[in-house]
Amino acid sequence: MFSIQGRKGRLCDGLTRREALRIGALGLGGLTLPDLLRAEQDASIRHSHKSVIMIYLVGAPPHQDMYDLKMDAPAEIRGEFSPIPTNVPGIEICEHMPGLAKIMDKCVPLRSVYGSPDGAHDSFICYTGRTTRNQPPGGWPSLGSVVSKMQGSVNPAIPPFVGLAPDAGHPPYGSPGLPGFLGVGHAAFRPTGPAREDMVLQGITEERLQNRKSLYASLDKLRRQVDASGMMDGLDAINQQALGILTSSRLAEALDLSREDPAVRERYGKGDTNRYGDGAPRNLEHFLLARRLVEAGARVVTLNFGRWDFHSSNFSEAKNTHLPWFDQGLSALIEDLHARGLDRDVAVVAWGEFGRTPKINADAGRDHWPQVGGGLIAGGGFRTGQVIGATDRLGGEIADRPVHFGEVHATLHHFLGISSSATLRDLSGRPQYLTDGYHPLPELI
Repeated sequence: MFSIQGRKGRLCDGLTRREALRIGALGLGGLTLPDLLRAEQDASIRHSHKSVIMIYLVGAPPHQDMYDLKMDAPAEIRGEFSPIPTNVPGIEICEHMPGLAKIMDKCVPLRSVYGSPDGAHDSFICYTGRTTRNQPPGGWPSLGSVVSKMQGSVNPAIPPFVGLAPDAGHPPYGSPGLPGFLGVGHAAFRPTGPAREDMVLQGITEERLQNRKSLYASLDKLRRQVDASGMMDGLDAINQQALGILTSSRLAEALDLSREDPAVRERYGKGDTNRYGDGAPRNLEHFLLARRLVEAGARVVTLNFGRWDFHSSNFSEAKNTHLPWFDQGLSALIEDLHARGLDRDVAVVAWGEFGRTPKINADAGRDHWPQVGGGLIAGGGFRTGQVIGATDRLGGEIADRPVHFGEVHATLHHFLGISSSATLRDLSGRPQYLTDGYHPLPELI
């Protein structure tokens, strides 16, 4: 416990600073105050929390044109792109991702991701690690909602779960991850839409806001007491979150990119803020916003990027509209996390819901291929600079180390400090395991 400095070098309790430090050392195994501060910093317990940034590549990207090029396959499978070496000997990736190639020692390409049962477009499996089949009452909650429920807010002004997901023509493309049976109180906060303008008090003092809150609570007490659905509890959580946001500038400041170093903003770039087809924008500023949000206190940030459903013009779409911007945004994010000392406290995952067909179709596209897909992991203090999994010569079947979506989620839970044996109760009151029996990837931890 610290005392306040008094006059003439003495503390308010009459002790000198030297005496206080000496007593503190005797009482704490001989550790001096500087020793304690260094130990606290080494243990990463000062102002730190674990966070996940999950980037959903909307519509499923072509895994064999990104991290798993097959140069020995026939032309109708191999495609137009060439591999380039990375800064890790033996690992090669697509020529249109030079930024990631330069920092491959900080990344882990996944070449054998599976779990999508039928190749239907849905972000659900990315955000939950599960399929939509045989769901419990209320549905499976996404990672962000689980973390919101189990760990809550780091700071009342920052929602624990933030989704940088705009509305999309195909609703699952615009989903930030659903709360499922955990209810609306643990849904993603979505600040990039119209709600952004409502994050500050408009012509009302904080004192008056608190009075309104007290009045509202009094009038609504009976209705909440008789509610049996749990919906009102969720609304309580939403109201508390809204009050925290309105009475602090912390979230508004995190979303204000004008506060960022111009050189950093230029490194991330802008991309395109317009929605791409029925998918998401290719907004590079969202990568920077994600970093600012986790730094401010968000525990999980999801980010929807582009529309990768290239049934036609696969190579021109990838080369001209998606890969270069994705490479710029993701490599900037990973480098930035390392530069700011956040690489052990923030885990990054980028993936889509399935892979693409080995054979190029008549429209120069690749179709849905649930048998195997890919992804990339970074940060989290993981063992990076390696590849996990492999496909066969044609890139269509898993040849080594299958990686289920659920295993990646189990790894993220472990990183966040959530036990693999933890359960949450669904709407029927039945306990449900978080990862359906999957365990963390031992290659990473």
